[in-house]
Amino acid sequence: MSDDDMDEVLAEVGPRLRRIRKERGATLAGLSEATGISVSTLSRLESGLRRPSLELLLPIARAHEVALDELVGTPSVRDPRVRAKPLVRHGRTFWPLTRQPGGLQAFKVLVPQATEEPDLRTHEGYEWLYVLSGRLRMVLGEHDVVLTAGEAVEFDTRVPHWFGSTGEGPVEFLSLFGPQGERMHVRARPTRR
Repeated sequence: MSDDDMDEVLAEVGPRLRRIRKERGATLAGLSEATGISVSTLSRLESGLRRPSLELLLPIARAHEVALDELVGTPSVRDPRVRAKPLVRHGRTFWPLTRQPGGLQAFKVLVPQATEEPDLRTHEGYEWLYVLSGRLRMVLGEHDVVLTAGEAVEFDTRVPHWFGSTGEGPVEFLSLFGPQGERMHVRARPTRR
């Protein structure tokens, strides 16, 4: 937590203490009696003239029968969306969905409508693809298949492979790649009979 975040949280404690006390119909004198904290200290806490501490907040939380978090509040949660900049390679657009180097890497990939001659490649690793929209042509060894939305494949990337558009429109898919041969673990619930 940055100093600015800390200052923001602490500035909100006083008004929150006052609001909670009033919601419970308590007076400063009554709260002082319940907590052993002087009325003047409670008043300074609520007005922001005294910095809150655990020694002061714990008895207040106990007296109001609330969690400490309710008195202190929490800093606002940062925007959870992944805002990675897309990369364009060989006409394909890749959105990285993971940020850490090494280990499993996840990408959302958009391949524009194109008719390409497959150029099979091999490299270390293991890959899992899930088609979001469009039709994905995949050549893997002697197999030449077309996958549609909702279909997935997984394969050892040491097998010669290529994937791209069928030429009928763009295709969008998710790619999870394990450069050291890590495999994905997909769990499915059994269907009910």
